[in-house]
Amino acid sequence: MSLRTPLARARGLGSAKEGVQHWWMQRVTAVALVPLSLWFVASLIAVAGADYPTVVAWVGSPLNTALLVILLVSVFYHAILGLQVVIEDYIHREWLKHALLLSMNFALILLGVVAVISVLRIAFVAVLSAGV
Repeated sequence: MSLRTPLARARGLGSAKEGVQHWWMQRVTAVALVPLSLWFVASLIAVAGADYPTVVAWVGSPLNTALLVILLVSVFYHAILGLQVVIEDYIHREWLKHALLLSMNFALILLGVVAVISVLRIAFVAVLSAGV
């Protein structure tokens, strides 16, 4: 039995004023991923039997490089948003929830940065080899 009023029990459990932005960003990234994924699959089919220099040249194309970077940023940001909701909804111990959110954010941001740097490195190699 608690001597707290219903209002006192409910305080702190309400809206944090961030849910709508989180929901919108998840929808925006999902909508952005549809054409980007279609482009990526079509591009992979187009370069499926190509040799290494052709694929490097394809990645080195400015449009393809930009679209790949946008695709990677959207995928990893969408994954962060989605996994955050899953962790917040299904993990009930606060210390574990915070530890999982922190490690998930760290891992996905690290992987996203590595992926973007990899694409940019391939693109720069393609530009440098084309100039030589």
